Amino acid sequence: MVRTIFAAGVLAVGVTAALAQANVIEQRQNLMKQNGASLRPVGGMLRGQVPFDLAQVQVALQNYVMVGQRFHTLFPDDTKTGNNTRALPAVWENKADFTAHSLKLSQDAQAAMATIKDEATFKTEMPKVLQNCDACHNKYRRQT
Repeated sequence: MVRTIFAAGVLAVGVTAALAQANVIEQRQNLMKQNGASLRPVGGMLRGQVPFDLAQVQVALQNYVMVGQRFHTLFPDDTKTGNNTRALPAVWENKADFTAHSLKLSQDAQAAMATIKDEATFKTEMPKVLQNCDACHNKYRRQT
């Protein structure tokens, strides 16, 4: 009886840990989906395919500020592997640099929020924010 209870307890802990790991991976994937959603109209504006909309740019920048502040916290050691993660081992091997990339996105987005006032400043400043995405993805994300 004691063995059965112990085995059930160990199984429950294992299932809980697996669910927690999946949840953290899902949280970081959802943040990246948010980034992608906010990038679509901004990218269209940069390419001249969508009319410039300062309010929409500010919303995207607010999202980048939040993501940059939070994203690096969603990589605990127990999420090095898991279903559908494209994070490279370099995330955990170079944690300080990875965190710096994340925080730089936030800082650059905050600076852009203060600077972007019209389409001209948008076209100058927004690429500085978006270069953070490529810099991080090139180092820390497995390409498909």
